[in-house]
Amino acid sequence: MTGPHGSAFSGRVGWGVRPAVVVVDLVRAYTEPDGPFALPEPGPAVAATAQLVDAARAAGHPVVWTVVRYSRGLADGGLFVHKVPALAAFAEDADGGWGELALKPASGEPVVVKQYASAFFGTSLAATLYAQGVDTLVVTGVSTSGCVRATAMDALNHGFRPQVVRQACADRSPQLHDNNLTDLDAKYADVVDLPEALTHLGG
Repeated sequence: MTGPHGSAFSGRVGWGVRPAVVVVDLVRAYTEPDGPFALPEPGPAVAATAQLVDAARAAGHPVVWTVVRYSRGLADGGLFVHKVPALAAFAEDADGGWGELALKPASGEPVVVKQYASAFFGTSLAATLYAQGVDTLVVTGVSTSGCVRATAMDALNHGFRPQVVRQACADRSPQLHDNNLTDLDAKYADVVDLPEALTHLGG
């Protein structure tokens, strides 16, 4: 047995030669204590993400940000906004500024607007990464069991090497966080620790 799923799983996709960091939905709705999706302890993940972003910028690697945004009245929200009604906080006419990023993108860093969990679904993300020669995606953000998981799975589906950084993601409980990382590591991504990711980005 190599993991909870048995020896048939838990291989490695490894690192390629051109990584990019994608920061998934790290917005005030999750990081502020009164936000509609408030996480119990977002601070460590925000700090770890900031380290990864700084390392990527210093080495000249791309950084891409994602946010969720809907039109007035949620006309482009499909059934997702019915399943998760609190997503109404991201409508363009919603109060609170909950869709504002907790960290500031640098000039020229793309901010991908999405309506669903995966940063790839219905967006320009894959084309943006292909055009820059990216082969490895360092995934950070929130939440581990939701948009981070969906993005990492779709990264693999699109031919990228997903590296999910354990300390740079967060969820509503340690159990949700750990269980989803375990499953991702077995099937869809490499789950790595912050020092490893920083070393690869620095190189």
